[in-house]
Amino acid sequence: MLPSVRFSRILFSGIALAVLGFPLFSSSQESRKVIAKDNRVFEMRTYYANPGKIEALHARFRDHTLKLFEKHGITNVGYWKPTDAAKAEEVLVYILAYPSKEAADKSWKGFREDPAWHAARDASEKAGKLVKKADSVYLNPTDYSPLK
Repeated sequence: MLPSVRFSRILFSGIALAVLGFPLFSSSQESRKVIAKDNRVFEMRTYYANPGKIEALHARFRDHTLKLFEKHGITNVGYWKPTDAAKAEEVLVYILAYPSKEAADKSWKGFREDPAWHAARDASEKAGKLVKKADSVYLNPTDYSPLK
């Protein structure tokens, strides 16, 4: 293939991509505006595990809880442990998202009543309760937050 023909094809492909891709970009901008206008709320939860129970708590979340949250309409945003080694032995922090506070209440009710949750909790706590304390705070994103 001649270099000028190859260049023409590359140039045409680039122009076509720019023209055809613009509506896609425009549409993604519109979807961001829609996301920003909804009533989505977040919940930050901090669990303090009983001594020696943090690994069992992580296992319960890994093997059961995340799936059950999804089943009940709860969005798993992220799960963290502290960078401080001593705190990492007892603390789990996570963030969930819901379409609204009302949806959160409905999701938690369904989760708490789910026999699968009762079975997972009971099985994981045969050697004692995993969590000694749980803190929860519901959050609304600020107008400048990249995550909404």
